[in-house]
Amino acid sequence: MTERKLITSGGPWEERVAYSRAVVHGDWAFVSGTTSAVSHDVAEQADAALATIAEALAEGGFAMSDVVRVRYLLPNVEDFESCWPVLRKWLGDVRPAATMQQCGLIDPALKIEIEATAFRG
Repeated sequence: MTERKLITSGGPWEERVAYSRAVVHGDWAFVSGTTSAVSHDVAEQADAALATIAEALAEGGFAMSDVVRVRYLLPNVEDFESCWPVLRKWLGDVRPAATMQQCGLIDPALKIEIEATAFRG
């Protein structure tokens, strides 16, 4: 049986909503939608969210270079372009499959949410 490992970042939403920051199942890691209210700047929020994703992946034995899929969720599609330099910084050499979707987020202070899937094989 494949071992399943739950990874938490200790954030308040994980307990409230009953989810894990990431779930490692065999050679796969699934990172939940990750946000950061570090500032009001969407690019700074994206950078902080990707740092949290990198930490969760590392805890599970993965690296950002293992990311095969990302999803970017933004309330305001016009904010996305200002994130591109940050996305290139973290994933420029990885070039995972990606989707950007405009939608509401749980807190109006949040300008971007990022989820990731990684594979090591």
